[in-house]
Amino acid sequence: MAEDGLLTIGAFARASRLSPKALRLYDDLGLLRPARVDPFNGYRFYARDQLERARLVAWLRRLDMPLARIRTVCGLAPAEAAAEIAAYWAGVEADTAARRDLAAFLIDQLSGEDTAMTHETITGIRYAALSDTGLVREGNQDTAYADSRLLAVADGFGADGAAAGTAAIEALRTLENTPAPLPGDILNTLSEAVGRANRAVAERSTGGTGEDSGTTLTAMLWTGSRLALVHVGDSRAYLLRDGGFFRITHDHTLVQSLVDEGRITPEEASAHPQRSLLLRALDGRDGDGSVPDVKLHDARPGDRYLLCSDGLYGVVTDAELRRVLATCSTPEEAVRDLIALAHEAGAPDNVSCVVADTVTAAGRRTAS
Repeated sequence: MAEDGLLTIGAFARASRLSPKALRLYDDLGLLRPARVDPFNGYRFYARDQLERARLVAWLRRLDMPLARIRTVCGLAPAEAAAEIAAYWAGVEADTAARRDLAAFLIDQLSGEDTAMTHETITGIRYAALSDTGLVREGNQDTAYADSRLLAVADGFGADGAAAGTAAIEALRTLENTPAPLPGDILNTLSEAVGRANRAVAERSTGGTGEDSGTTLTAMLWTGSRLALVHVGDSRAYLLRDGGFFRITHDHTLVQSLVDEGRITPEEASAHPQRSLLLRALDGRDGDGSVPDVKLHDARPGDRYLLCSDGLYGVVTDAELRRVLATCSTPEEAVRDLIALAHEAGAPDNVSCVVADTVTAAGRRTAS
């Protein structure tokens, strides 16, 4: 210990459980400056009240948080720092889930498992798409698209949100003119297409207002035997199968991360003041914030899929969504009824949805 009560770098390293090498690095990065540096020999000395920050840095490094983000967290008030850590960990868990799905897919492929027989009777999909401005917004920043291979919903935000959503879907539409990828290639193909979509968002977002612009994207690509799902943001995909109604996407939002951690209930999330705060979206930037979930989904005869923006599920209950999907005879009827339900609930946001059925060799959908 120095005479003025400061700790030597060795003593501070032992107390904080950080190595002297790490402390020198954090000094160089401006993350944890010593209280005093000897002007003659360059020795570093630290105050005891720096231990709390040093221990926080050590804990965050154990979470594998990047140093730049740790610097941000350390500069925040406790409540804001907690929210930033929650957002980071939600992203880690989402990335882990995506890697788990990829691992499962690769295990199936390399072990020789073949699910083609499951899809023998499916010849394609029947679909409808509809987008509506709603009753409050002046413009529509949503985009809904459907054809025989691609289903997609994008919900733009910011001054150039409409252009961002359109650009993202247009980038995916380039896949329509390419042969259906082999099962082993589809995930790479989709990932590359999303990369193009993100770059397209950057090119179209040229308003110059200083306001961040971007879009969510939830899309499914029909491969001839499976549906490949790509998802980033808080638009959603649902499945009606054998009478059951399931959400097959996971929201990339702050409130969803709080639900995942058990800090709030799903009911509380629906009324949370920050329910629209996205952790991930296509915004033209590089980094984890634009990385989507990409996975393969096994389709079955009789499946009915719903892709929608939060303008629909935010005001229409799951029970009502399920009722419409289960009772409407065609996708065209279903999308019209869903938009009508949103209007009945006040439609405070833009509303977009795509409904698609798997079609059997007989040319008809098997009732779910």
